[in-house]
Order: sequence, then C-alpha cells, then structure tokens
Amino acid sequence: MSAEQRKNLAEQLREASGPQPPASVERLRSGFAAFMGTFPIPSGIRTTPTHLGGRPAVRVEREAEPRPGTLLYFHGGSFVLGSPTTALSITAQLVLRSGISAISVDYRLAPEHPFPAAIEDGVAAYRELLASGTPSSTIAFVGDSAGGGLSVTTSLAARDAGLPLPAAIVAFSPGLDHTRSGSSMSTKDGVDPFFTADGMRRTGELYLGGQNPAQPLLAPAVHADLHGMPPILLQVGTDELLLDDSVRLADRARDAGVDVILDITAGVPHVFPAYVGTLDEAAEALDRAALFLTQKVRPVQPSPSGTIAP
Repeated sequence: MSAEQRKNLAEQLREASGPQPPASVERLRSGFAAFMGTFPIPSGIRTTPTHLGGRPAVRVEREAEPRPGTLLYFHGGSFVLGSPTTALSITAQLVLRSGISAISVDYRLAPEHPFPAAIEDGVAAYRELLASGTPSSTIAFVGDSAGGGLSVTTSLAARDAGLPLPAAIVAFSPGLDHTRSGSSMSTKDGVDPFFTADGMRRTGELYLGGQNPAQPLLAPAVHADLHGMPPILLQVGTDELLLDDSVRLADRARDAGVDVILDITAGVPHVFPAYVGTLDEAAEALDRAALFLTQKVRPVQPSPSGTIAP
C-alpha cells in the first residue's frame, strides 16, 4: 500500500478544493473541466465522436485489436458537471486494460435537465445499442461518481421497462442515495479530501429539482428493488462521503440474490482509480475492474444449430 502517495494526494486535493464561496454552475463546470483536463490520456487509444440515443457520445477504442463487447460509460460530475471528455482518462485506462471498446454518453445535465433526464438518456442509449443488434450479454454499464450511480439506475429503469439487462455493472465511487442518509455522510465529513457534505447537498438539490429524493431511482442504496440485477462491482475508498452508498447497495444486492463485489481500498479519495501514475492502487483497481469485465462480457457464440446465441 502506498501510504505516502495517498497522504500526498489527499493534501493536494484538500488544498485544491479548500473553502470557497458558492460558485455559479458555469464556473463549476469550467473549473471541473480544467481539473479533469490534468488527467493524462494514455497512448494506444483512438476516440471518435458519435451519437447514441439522441445524444452526443464518444467512442473510445484501443488501437490494438479490441475484444468483443461494449462498455456504455457514464461520466461523473454530480449530474451537473462533466462530459465524455472529462472522463476520458479513466475511460481510456479501462478500455486499454479490458480491451473492450466504450461509448461514453453526453447525457443531459441539471439544473437545466433535472431528474430523471440523465436516466432517460441512459436508457435511450441502451435501447439504440440493443436495436442495432448488439446483444445485452456483450454490454456492460460503467460509470464514475454520479455516472456510477447512473450505471445502476439506468439498469433498474431498463429492467422496469422490460429490456434485457446488461452483462455487468462497474461503478467507481457511485452516488446511490440522494437522501444522503448514509452514516459516512457525517463520519467522513472533513475526512474526505474532495467533497463536503454541504457542497454535495447543494449540487444534489440541482439534480432533484424539488423532487422527493426517497425514490428508487434517486436512492437505490435505500429504496430500490434489486432483484434480477446483473453482477455488480463497486469500488470505493474508506475516506469517502459516499462510502456507505456502496456498502448499503452491496448489502441489499446480496440479500436480493445478486452477484456483487464490494471492493474497498483504505485511505484513497473519490474515484481513486482515476489517479493512475499517482496512486499505485489506481492501476491495481482498474486491473481488477478489467478482469471482472472480461469475465462477464462474453462474445456471442454460434449455437450447435448454426444460429447465434449469447
């Protein structure tokens, strides 16, 4: 474990995100884009603008021969900030390691488009993939932070709409409870080097748009029926305000008979797998996520009768 790396990164994040007056949404977005722009894009990756489900998107592929399958990627940013570009570093790292190409969706953001717009865009993107002939067994939902939550809620919405579910879900530090009722929201306030509870509540209110947070698609860690969900990998750090979002979802998924892996790393910040080259644990976590994906996302094989079967 890289104790010195973790300590240095926490100090850098606290300094960068220290006490600041409330900023406009436009300033928050530009600041987030500038911060995420400091994360390097690995070589060996090709990106192509595209559209999916009526929204702009970016296809991310490795230049070497890809593995079969598709990662439907949802970026982070508290449902208010971000784009496929801000998540490109972590998306590309996962594509390189797994070999599976990704399509990162530029879903609509709050406050202009509050809940459930982002989920609707996720389902629309998934519908188009299915309609194009892509089998659900070759698709995984992946996301970080708010996008990690979206990977879960899009799957719930797809299930409830009668769609076949994806092969797997990978969520990095997901936000899974807009009631903010997890104990880590208080026990980790002041410990988390990236978020404060007050700041998280402010951006959460923009996404809620005055709606009741105690709904399955706003608080799946508390209120969702998780029966029938695909295998889930949750990666989170012990210092996160959102720690208990993952812990509680994992407990409830287990009780619902869902295959779930809760992967907790000590002393690391929010979406720690993004810090490849800074934290040893980042590359290790991405390798575990890539292994999970290659085990769950399976190519379509011809059946003995000559037809195609998953």
